Amino acid sequence: MALTALQWMTLVVFFVTIAAVVVNKLDATVAALLGVVVMIWMGTMTEVEAANLVDWNVMAILVGIWIMAGYFGRSGVPSWLSVQSLKLSGGKPGLLVMVLSMLTGLLSMFIDNVVCILMMAPVALPLARALKIPATPLVLMIGFSANFMGTAMLLGDLPPQMLHSVAGAEFFDFIWQHGRPSSFPILLFSFTLTLVFMYYYGFRKIGMPAGDGAAEIKSDIKDPTFAFIAVGMFLLTVFAMAMREYLGVKLGFIALTGAVILVLIVEIMGEKLKDAPSFEHIVQDLDWRAVFFYIALFALVGGLEKTHILDMLANWMKPIFVQNYALGATLLYWITIPIVGIVEHDAYILTFLNTIKELGTQGIPPWPLYWVVLWAGTLGSNLTVAGAPALYVALRIAEKEEDRKVSLREFLSWSLAFCLVSSFITYVLAMLIWVLPYAK
Repeated sequence: MALTALQWMTLVVFFVTIAAVVVNKLDATVAALLGVVVMIWMGTMTEVEAANLVDWNVMAILVGIWIMAGYFGRSGVPSWLSVQSLKLSGGKPGLLVMVLSMLTGLLSMFIDNVVCILMMAPVALPLARALKIPATPLVLMIGFSANFMGTAMLLGDLPPQMLHSVAGAEFFDFIWQHGRPSSFPILLFSFTLTLVFMYYYGFRKIGMPAGDGAAEIKSDIKDPTFAFIAVGMFLLTVFAMAMREYLGVKLGFIALTGAVILVLIVEIMGEKLKDAPSFEHIVQDLDWRAVFFYIALFALVGGLEKTHILDMLANWMKPIFVQNYALGATLLYWITIPIVGIVEHDAYILTFLNTIKELGTQGIPPWPLYWVVLWAGTLGSNLTVAGAPALYVALRIAEKEEDRKVSLREFLSWSLAFCLVSSFITYVLAMLIWVLPYAK
């Protein structure tokens, strides 16, 4: 079936917009919003339809979690955890990098990956200086880890929240679904093996054993009451989100409720909480550009869906999965890896989640493919800074610390190894646990 003129124009606007995001000559948020405006003016959708295409529930999740993460980051708990990592590693530099990476990965399951990097890198660098650990590989490992595990649970990053939006995946579906382990156990196992590989690949002999200088590094939680409130409200909110099906309200409403209650407690207690930031500072620290970028992203992909381009893509892909489901899933996985290495992965993942949803209406089992796209789209984005904005943040922190530019060759020497190993391990698990049982 040939594309109409409107479909061609919509497709061109979509790809030009994504290209502008990748090239980064124009601010990504500006480029995305401009793409939406062009689609509206040329008739792909009306301005009301564009607003309705945005999943405001997901936006509410993001803002609510980011507000709570802002308070958590100022509580002193991340810094305290980093010092405990030093003790747990026994003062061994290479092992410390692995412990910090694991801690970052676990935190990123509940906190946006960029926020997680901004929390962990500043408290990890003093430890690195004391143990003579080069800043670049350490901070990059923190970036890779935050980006990796953000997809393990529903709260940590946009891709799992998009899966909730498109396919209705709930909190516990990321732990166990359809009688088999899903995102959390599979990615945690893959992440652990990848860290073991990276330890022997480049960190086993890095740095110097901890001495008196490292022993003097301390990180006390200055205001235990504030830390207790920040962590307690965060955990209560996560628990409430896990119970969403029983509470009968949207995840975004739960996240915003938790954030509002936390803000009220902090504001009411006022001067009793000495280290607590004001709400004004928390709001100023929110990445509003990212919020508007994600809003535009939903509208852009919605434009493809509204003009039935995704239906046509699904029809084109269907014979591949009908003839050989396992081969189709394999091609989808390994084609995704290099693409999201150079294309902003959120847009790619959202596009294909909607395409797979269309395949599901045509009799193709969708869930293995949902997970394949989600995992490959996340892991492949660790290849370059173009795929994951979080890595750009990590790279800038490393360059500032060492006062030099990190070459592409040096960056790839770490990212390529991490990306390929984690992708291969996760592929094997995905095929054995999810794809092959549905291929029979």
